[in-house]
Amino acid sequence: MAIKQPLVLLVDDEEDLCLLMQMTLARMGIKTHLAYRVEQAKKFFTEFQYDACLTDLNLPDGNGLDLVKHVTQNYPNTPIAVLTAYGNMDIAIAALKAGAFDFVSKPVNQTHLDQLIQKALNRPQPEQEAAETALENKLLIGRSTPIQQLRIALKKIARSQAPVFITGESGTGKEVVANLVHRLSNRSEGPFIAINCGAIPTELMESELFGHKKGSFTGATQDKQGLILSAHGGSLFLDEIAELPLSMQVKLLRAVQEKKIRPVGSDQEIDVDFRVISASHQDLELLVQQGRFRQDLFFRIHVMDIVLPPLRERGQDILLLANHFIQRISQEWEVSVKTLSSRAEQFLLQQYFPGNVRELRNIIERAITLSDDETIDLAHLQTAPLRSPIATPMVSFSTQDENDHTVASVSPMGSKKLPPEGLELYLENIEKEILLNALNLTHWNRTLAAKKLGMTFRSLRYRLKKFGLDTEDDE
Repeated sequence: MAIKQPLVLLVDDEEDLCLLMQMTLARMGIKTHLAYRVEQAKKFFTEFQYDACLTDLNLPDGNGLDLVKHVTQNYPNTPIAVLTAYGNMDIAIAALKAGAFDFVSKPVNQTHLDQLIQKALNRPQPEQEAAETALENKLLIGRSTPIQQLRIALKKIARSQAPVFITGESGTGKEVVANLVHRLSNRSEGPFIAINCGAIPTELMESELFGHKKGSFTGATQDKQGLILSAHGGSLFLDEIAELPLSMQVKLLRAVQEKKIRPVGSDQEIDVDFRVISASHQDLELLVQQGRFRQDLFFRIHVMDIVLPPLRERGQDILLLANHFIQRISQEWEVSVKTLSSRAEQFLLQQYFPGNVRELRNIIERAITLSDDETIDLAHLQTAPLRSPIATPMVSFSTQDENDHTVASVSPMGSKKLPPEGLELYLENIEKEILLNALNLTHWNRTLAAKKLGMTFRSLRYRLKKFGLDTEDDE
């Protein structure tokens, strides 16, 4: 059975350019039709089924944006890309927002044209769509209206090559969604490089992002490939992009706009093909007004917008996620799966969750550790010590062995003091210290340690696994 030859419509009033692109695509085994006006192109669409379309934005009888909107609305399965004059990014971004798959600047670079057409023709087959739906359900857990709407938007966004900006409160899952956009796209076979812009020291940022040549600065003992080049053929996720210094924003803008980078110490630019996905919990528009974020970079990365809903607005998704975390953590810790009591479920549904999904996972992890039986109840979900008076954030605790030696002891904090490392980490450190003291005093006899601490052996083992203190041999 013969393989169907792809058919692409080229729309441009420059006849020489059309013929040049036609020859380029012919070498790729792609058949083309040529149109020189908007109305001619629309007529062709009524007569032929195109696998892709590439149009100029300035045509004799109208604006190419009209054709983009026409194709997007009437032929949604046909990706359409646009040709734009060099440096005219505003209209290119307008085309992307109107539904264009991607754009290529004039004069047309053959390599960029090849990459664009190949990605446009790489449409998902029915079996691939089924696999993508399964992937969405696995990574994006929930049945609430905001999540269903997010799933619909992600399918459209993933098919485009346009930059994506993700915003939402801390802990809502921005990196999970960025990874899903990548894995649903036709770049899924390429790398997904995630960078936390706030975690890289300013003095190392240019070298980390763009790479450097040997000897370009003190300590550069060999050539280094930057993270942007590592994303070649795939997606680059810039988390907390608002943390980028203004000097780096200028360099990033050129990389995103021209798909070229220049390593530190090099006099040559390197072509790089990547899709940029960025995220921030901060209001970038406000930062632009304050002069802390470049307006041109904002418009360049803020083409496709994804707003993640806070957990408190997702209703019953809270329980779906809680049970998912119970299953996952139990598997990781190799312990039996617990169930939530009705009181525990009601407690979770009533919480505000300022830390969102990340906070929920932490709560479930602590609850599994605290529960000695097969049920997670209300007491296990509340922070330990359970509802102790505000004036004494940590209650006094001590236990002795049969010779009245202290096994573990914790003194109350001063009534006006707060743990500088935060309550969660403070409590974890206290818990770990108590466990180590008990184990050392009982010469790591876990059965005896559990008895002295007033807990079951299984509960002790949960805690040891959590802190990486578990040993291979059982008593």
